[in-house]
Amino acid sequence: MTEHDLLEVVEIEDLSGLSPWGWDAYHKELQSAGDVIMLVARIEAMGSDTPGNPALAGFVVSRLVADELHVNNVAVRTEFRQQGIAVKLLEAVLLWARRRGARLAVLEVRAGNIAAQGLYARCGFKHVGRRRHYYSRPVEDALLMTLYLESSP
Repeated sequence: MTEHDLLEVVEIEDLSGLSPWGWDAYHKELQSAGDVIMLVARIEAMGSDTPGNPALAGFVVSRLVADELHVNNVAVRTEFRQQGIAVKLLEAVLLWARRRGARLAVLEVRAGNIAAQGLYARCGFKHVGRRRHYYSRPVEDALLMTLYLESSP
């Protein structure tokens, strides 16, 4: 992810119903040290008006804190969902974390977001707890999910 991606990232964030970070928060995260990984996925859209300029299909933002990877945001544009993009983004940040010695990946997901819970479960995450009233607009509980990582040699 680069600064040039941020307007599209914020647009996808808004369309996906994520808790809003906004341009400033993503920009600040981009300026962080090497403990942050922010990736985008691009895909050549059928019938695109700009051939050779793939559409920003999705993104992931994660931060390594000590030996834990915190997956902060994952989102994919509606028209590109169910194509494995989110799985590939998650796999990339999990690999990055493993290579840096992370032992655990952690995330929160809206209790009502069954699709995201399924995605995380397919990637190996397990439901381990609940954070009451974690989200606002609308107020909703978060499910805490974790994945134990094996350090790669």
